[in-house]
Amino acid sequence: MAHLKLAAAAALLAAGPALAQNRIDLIRPDAPELAQYGASPIGVRAVEFTDPDRIDVTATAEEGAEIRGPRTLSAEIWYPAAEGTDEGGTYTTLLRDGETEVKLQGRASRNAAVASGEFPLVIISHGYPGNRMLLSHLAENLASKGYVVVSADHPESTYDDMGLFTSTLVNRAVDQRFLLDSMAGLQDDLGAAIDADNAAVIGYSMGGYGALIFGGAGLSQAAIDRAEPDRFVAPDGLLDRLASGSEEHDALVDPRVKAVIAIAPWGRQHEFWDAGGLAKLSKPLMLVSGSDDDVSVYDAIRDIFAQTTGTTRHLLTFEYANHNAAAPMPAPVESWQMSEKLGWAPFEHYADPVWDTVRMNNVLQHFSTAFLDLHLKGDNAAGEYLDLVPDAADGVWSADADGNPDEANTYWKGFANRTAKGLSFETRASGK
Repeated sequence: MAHLKLAAAAALLAAGPALAQNRIDLIRPDAPELAQYGASPIGVRAVEFTDPDRIDVTATAEEGAEIRGPRTLSAEIWYPAAEGTDEGGTYTTLLRDGETEVKLQGRASRNAAVASGEFPLVIISHGYPGNRMLLSHLAENLASKGYVVVSADHPESTYDDMGLFTSTLVNRAVDQRFLLDSMAGLQDDLGAAIDADNAAVIGYSMGGYGALIFGGAGLSQAAIDRAEPDRFVAPDGLLDRLASGSEEHDALVDPRVKAVIAIAPWGRQHEFWDAGGLAKLSKPLMLVSGSDDDVSVYDAIRDIFAQTTGTTRHLLTFEYANHNAAAPMPAPVESWQMSEKLGWAPFEHYADPVWDTVRMNNVLQHFSTAFLDLHLKGDNAAGEYLDLVPDAADGVWSADADGNPDEANTYWKGFANRTAKGLSFETRASGK
């Protein structure tokens, strides 16, 4: 059996240069229009931000009283680089097993000079577990289009330091606010290029949970009132600070955040929000989900879509996709092998059994670009890419003699004929 696994791994490595290099920057020929990389070269830097006085959830649970201390987030920052910057670079990261080191190939140049100008800020937040590279495909893509993007490893929520789940429940939205404050406070050449007053948060799974809280949807009383032995009970009543209507939650929500993208957000299936709390979210919202998500549960995500009545929101659905819809980067080739530690191939953490990951990544890049350009750059033309017939199957392709869509065309803007299959994009206005 061992020789079969080795042979399979060798076959994967020989399958093609792109696969062997674990590329995060692939754009398929059938990708929608706005998935294409922008005109700017990309730079990337690694930084650490330390909050000197944060509640330590694990220590608090052990001691039975609130314990505070420093909390350090290791982050990657992608940004538009100066003209003439050489393209291409690698990243070293860990697989889902928390042990196997892999290299990823992208387009960013490490520590490149920063382009002149000022650029909106995007915060990307991974799931539980995850790390700052999980959505690196999206980070690079947005940086090439004139955004500064930061993604951090959330302590006690990464592949190699998974801690109490309640630490993620308590800390995730606070981490996102801390990243916004830290990026706004940079005093170097990169800091001068950041327009932190025009910011967005993109979160996947538990990152989506945090993004909704940070965006204004405080937790329900049912979430706060949970009692032992419920596995979601945080020590010392620490979740009270995130309760809808509390002073602490009101202070957490930040006017600098102009838009939220929540991909497969966790929490509604366990009543962490109710309709009243969700209605308080006032930031423009885009939800992304697979119709077969059985982790965050698609019906619960549809409840979020229905109940966030305080804002205009969208729901992008990948038919038959599960929890990994759109967000994770393509599975590194090393993940295709069985992990003795996990008892399963880490491939499952990144991939979907129905959809091609690169395809989903490209669709997410397209819609994220349109949504952020509209709300962070004030590009009203970008809104045309969000004004769609809800079910792509209902769109009618009509084109002139040169193949360009004509006035009779109702197919999704930015998608070539037949390429929006399996997708739906619903919109509800504020108050509805």
